[in-house]
Amino acid sequence: MKTLTKTAITLLLLLPLASFAAPDLLLKTVDGEQQNVSEYIGKGKWTVVAIWAHDCHICNDEIPAMTFFHDAHKDKDAIVLGVSIDGWNKRREARRFIETHALNFPNLIAEPRQDVIGKFGGGEFYGTPTFYVYSPEGELLARQIGPVSAEEIEKFMQSVDRAKREKSDANG
Repeated sequence: MKTLTKTAITLLLLLPLASFAAPDLLLKTVDGEQQNVSEYIGKGKWTVVAIWAHDCHICNDEIPAMTFFHDAHKDKDAIVLGVSIDGWNKRREARRFIETHALNFPNLIAEPRQDVIGKFGGGEFYGTPTFYVYSPEGELLARQIGPVSAEEIEKFMQSVDRAKREKSDANG
């Protein structure tokens, strides 16, 4: 079962998506400061957007691992952006989640509505956690509904980078 699950995650992560650019979406920090999601995406580094909710059991188990991914990559090739779908009215719960898990990457709060979360691309939003992987150029390349390991995200990034290099080498 574990092998089947890992294979399914890999296949979902590698599922090609229609080309989506970084969303132009204003959200708030837990302190109320407005920020545009596009400020984090397409700035020359991979961006992993992790959609979470404070009461999501899988999020409580899986999202903290993104702190290690962020630490390992933030100065080189990738960052993590957390997006809580707890909504502004539950910002205290979102803040507690961030503090409890010592999340070291930026986190914004979105309202839990399809018209908001759907702007990240890749089809309808089904639940938490959901991960969106954007290229350094800001193009949405993958979406994973449910848990995914940092290692799987790293393998995906490496495979895309390798394919780009091979294509570039073949074109001279």
